[in-house]
Amino acid sequence: MGTITAPWKQLLLNALESNSHLKHSSYFQLATVGCNGRPSNRTLVFRGFQESSDKFHINTDNRTHKIEELKHCPFAEMCWYFTDSWEQFRISGRVDFIDGSNPDNFKLQQREKSWFASSVKSRLQYLGPNPGLPRISEHQSEEEVRLDPSIGPVAAFCLLVLDPDQVIPPPNIQFLSVTSTSSF
Repeated sequence: MGTITAPWKQLLLNALESNSHLKHSSYFQLATVGCNGRPSNRTLVFRGFQESSDKFHINTDNRTHKIEELKHCPFAEMCWYFTDSWEQFRISGRVDFIDGSNPDNFKLQQREKSWFASSVKSRLQYLGPNPGLPRISEHQSEEEVRLDPSIGPVAAFCLLVLDPDQVIPPPNIQFLSVTSTSSF
C-alpha cells in the first residue's frame, strides 16, 4: 500500500491505545490455508508496522507449520477483537516471509531490526525445542540457554510482513472495507 496511510490504520491504532490496559489487546489471530486446503489459525503478538507503510510485522519461528502453509499459499487473515470497546478488525493480505537466507539486504535489515526490537526473553524462545514439542524442563532458565543480546537473529527467527489488501473495520465505522488491488 506504499507510504499513504490507509484510514483503517488510525482506527486500529486508536483501538490498540484505548484497550492497552488489557494485556491481551496486543494479541491477534492469524489464519492461513494449510497444505491440505483446510484453515489453520493461531494467536500471535502485534509487533508493529513497517516504517512508513500499512504493512504489519509479525515475528515467528521458521520451524512452525505456518511457514510451510505460507509457502504453499502466501495469503492470510488477521483478526483482532478488543473486549472493552467491542471492536473487531479483520485484515487480509499477502504475506512475505523473511528468514536468514533471504537475498534482499533491505529485508534482512528489517528482520534484524525486528529481532533487536524484541525482548531478550522473547528471543530466547527461538533457541528452544521446535514449537509444539514439550520442553525438557519447565524450569529452564536463561542461564541454561545462552543468548548474547548483541548478536543478530538466530536461524529459527523469521519475520513475516503482511501487506493488507482488504480490511474490515468495526461496523460502526463509515466504510466497510478498503482494498488496494481490487474491490469486492
